[in-house]
Amino acid sequence: MKKSIISTTRDRRRKRIRAKVSGTEDRPRLSVYKSNAYMYAQVIDDTKGLTIVSASSMNVKGNKTEAAAKVGTELAKLAKAKGVTKVVFDRGGFIYTGRVKALADAAREGGLEF
Repeated sequence: MKKSIISTTRDRRRKRIRAKVSGTEDRPRLSVYKSNAYMYAQVIDDTKGLTIVSASSMNVKGNKTEAAAKVGTELAKLAKAKGVTKVVFDRGGFIYTGRVKALADAAREGGLEF
């Protein structure tokens, strides 16, 4: 089965980003994924291969952009509870606008630095 052109171009962008962005114990990676319906974000320590915290918009009410902002706020709250304040942002090949930007801005307002 052939993948769509949009999917393959996003995969190329994602691989290019991941070659440069890696999470460490001191500064883990905030990874973002968006589907047509939901937003998912997780804070990952790549040296250990461990997900520290994660959040999604599956149980959040509101439009998609508002839900993404709530995910960012929730993720920041969970990360701060685990002692994580600085992260590296990985947009996952998605363009930094709309829902991705709303999540990032909410995470910054929640206390994460990137």
